[in-house]
Amino acid sequence: MRREIYSGRLKLHGQEDSETLLAGFNYAVSLRDLRRLEEAKSLFRKMLPVARRVLGETNILTLRTRWLYANTLYMDASATLDDVREAVETLESVVALWKRVLGEAHPETPRVQGALATARVALAARAA
Repeated sequence: MRREIYSGRLKLHGQEDSETLLAGFNYAVSLRDLRRLEEAKSLFRKMLPVARRVLGETNILTLRTRWLYANTLYMDASATLDDVREAVETLESVVALWKRVLGEAHPETPRVQGALATARVALAARAA
């Protein structure tokens, strides 16, 4: 259903529409949750440059997209060392922007910080 919604929004409004980006985000999260990680990574990679350009680096949807893309990278059992490094670097950037824009008191701040901590553990394990 999420794929159909995203596809329909793409056709009607194009990839630069904020609601299309939200529909794509929801679809990518569903793919990730279903462990269809390659498809999720591909969709996140396609959406990220558009979200950054259209919404900006500090927009919450852009930040969430980067956050979940990084999670998808490091949770993949076939992730390379470079993939996990990219996940850590992405999350370091997201955490810094998140705290600056949304603050320490935002209810999701600990989750973003936890994702970074988990990615760092995954990187250490992969590097060992």
